[in-house]
Amino acid sequence: MSRNVPIHSWPGSYYINSEKRWVSGTLSLTSSSVRFTAAKAEEGESLASFKLSRIMEIKKESSSFIFSALTILEEGNVKHWFSSLHPSRAAVFNVLEHFWREQLLSPPGATAVDPEVSKGKELIGLVSGAQRRLEDTGKVLQHQGEQFDNIISGLDKIESDLDVADKLLSELESPPWWPFAKLPWRSQQEAKSQQAAKTQSPASGAAARGPGKQGVITTIPVIFSKGGDSNVKPGRLTVQVSALEVSDSSSQLMHRFERTEVDDIRVHSPYELSVRQRFIGKPDISYRLLSAKMPEALSVLEMQYKKKVEFMPDYSAFKSTPDTSPSGSEGSIWNTATGFIDRVCLKELPPGELVQLQVQVQQPPVSESEAQELKQMLMKLKNLALEAETELERQDEALDIITSSTDQATTHIDKHTRRMRKLL
Repeated sequence: MSRNVPIHSWPGSYYINSEKRWVSGTLSLTSSSVRFTAAKAEEGESLASFKLSRIMEIKKESSSFIFSALTILEEGNVKHWFSSLHPSRAAVFNVLEHFWREQLLSPPGATAVDPEVSKGKELIGLVSGAQRRLEDTGKVLQHQGEQFDNIISGLDKIESDLDVADKLLSELESPPWWPFAKLPWRSQQEAKSQQAAKTQSPASGAAARGPGKQGVITTIPVIFSKGGDSNVKPGRLTVQVSALEVSDSSSQLMHRFERTEVDDIRVHSPYELSVRQRFIGKPDISYRLLSAKMPEALSVLEMQYKKKVEFMPDYSAFKSTPDTSPSGSEGSIWNTATGFIDRVCLKELPPGELVQLQVQVQQPPVSESEAQELKQMLMKLKNLALEAETELERQDEALDIITSSTDQATTHIDKHTRRMRKLL
């Protein structure tokens, strides 16, 4: 993934302190840095460029007590002024602050040389095997659920046939002088008993099972906007087994997308996507979501919604070049520290122990890329497990319905048998 491709860009102005003037251009945010490019500057030339890890403070201020501005304080007490930002200063502030805070909360990356057979690869192999077995189990559960659905539809047909038989028996039992097919007092009593039986069986099954679990897979902080609104707000995206929930910063639910109601998920970049629900006769409901943690949720959404996920042309730009290490200075610091440890070992340790310690220092058991892959695979495993749990709960409900329907059909058949014997 290229770290130089901008995640988001905003037109605005930048104040050049040495020249005491404002310059119009574009403020761009990448996954690791912020830069401002002048409108008339040559390609690749930036007036200001600094990493997110060097930011000390982001504030909303005013220039000359009139114009609203956004200031970014960099290490070394260097202050950058940005103004005339579109669509609004608040929107730019929310996005920049979100990525800056997530950069501070994320652990520092470490480069490592992958051994031929590492612990990370062994763990990946074990997790992938467990994932395949769980997927096979899910297919078996799905087939079993379809069989339960067929049984329920067959019992419904039997129930409708018994209703027809009941009407025919009532016509045979009614006296010849009665103009109606059923006796009024009998029809009212049977209707009440049938309604009570239908309402009692689902309620008793639900009470026996207790409240169902929501099945939360993951929750990530996001910056969201509804529809084409340019006003973005901080909030939270909750990925569940059966739904997607968008809530604001105060945990108030803004909208809940049921899994069957999601029409499409458009992925604009590894950090930005939009979810839409179509309606007939009224406007569609769509939310645009931006998050530094979006790659963690994207792997789960791809597996959950499959054909509904659409990758936009802008997404290919992030996959065009390979990802580099989070920080070049971190690699140099790591090499310096390794060399220092080696020099200490040369003076104090015998040769046999020295080789063992160097292997432990230079080759950690799990690299950063393997840890990220394991994290995504574990998220998928969690999703599969929660889906299996949801399917089992649904099948428990289906078994309760089958049991109650079978009991009702047996009772009706016995009743109709006795009535037919009386007629004979």
